[in-house]
Amino acid sequence: MTHTTLGATGITVGDITIGTSALGEGTEPGSPEEAQAVADARTLLAGPFPLIDTSNNYGNGRSEAVLGLALAEMGSQATARIATKVDRDGETGAFDRDRVLRSYEESLARLGLDRVGILHFHDPYSVTFAEATGPGGALEGLRELRDSGAVDAIGIAAGPIPLMTRYVETGLFDVVLSHNRYTLVDRSAEALFAEARRRGMGVFNAAPFGAGILAKGSASRASYAYTDASPDLMAWIGRAEQVCADHGVPLAAAALHFSLRSELVDSTIVGIASARRLDQLLQLRDTVIPDGLWAEIDALGAAPSPLPAQDAADAQPLL
Repeated sequence: MTHTTLGATGITVGDITIGTSALGEGTEPGSPEEAQAVADARTLLAGPFPLIDTSNNYGNGRSEAVLGLALAEMGSQATARIATKVDRDGETGAFDRDRVLRSYEESLARLGLDRVGILHFHDPYSVTFAEATGPGGALEGLRELRDSGAVDAIGIAAGPIPLMTRYVETGLFDVVLSHNRYTLVDRSAEALFAEARRRGMGVFNAAPFGAGILAKGSASRASYAYTDASPDLMAWIGRAEQVCADHGVPLAAAALHFSLRSELVDSTIVGIASARRLDQLLQLRDTVIPDGLWAEIDALGAAPSPLPAQDAADAQPLL
């Protein structure tokens, strides 16, 4: 396991962080399905990766609830730490200072913790940039939490690069977390990560498999990051698969190591919801990638990812 310091935060992270967006999803309290999810959470919390990433709204709170049950059962046997995210009010869409504080309180109650080290501002699409950064806005609440010592570091975690860039440029955040935008087929987060690096921020790169397609390959469902994949993109992935096959490695291993080898990335977040998937992830991480593979991937040219255009469409008016 490779460990590094997360930017200038002083926080140590592993080369991989476990994401738990699907953990406990759809389970009911007291059900056999919940019990299985808690067992899986115990495996993750005692596993080789030192940080678990969750969120207030993952599975409508079930991810945090399951992790909390596992933490209560394990006590000091849980070696991984928790990072979570504040989210907008699910009913009203409110995402101001008060909502940030309430969201954090809700998360701590589910997790059974007094605090977490890293807290992200998550998917701030229900408010404008001006509202979030103005008096009484979400950033005010985040600043209060960090300044009071309730958290060690605050991050911005979202998708559209134009929006993410504006938040990074505020100078408030210690960490940036982008998903699906720094992979074998989409490198649109590269400038964002480079700017974060210049500012001394920590960098999390999430979803290196593009929500599955780079793990399952061109024969899988034709979507990338929940967006329909074009025939041209599927053809590019097919060519990348052949390059990997020629070098004797799975496409999924190359997709993971693309992020692991980057000097712009401190930790790569991979979604895991079962002990079986954890074993698979360890095998991919331990796969040796021949140096020549990267030049051949680059020789394929830029992949026709759908996300840069989607980012432009999704970015709200930054008023």
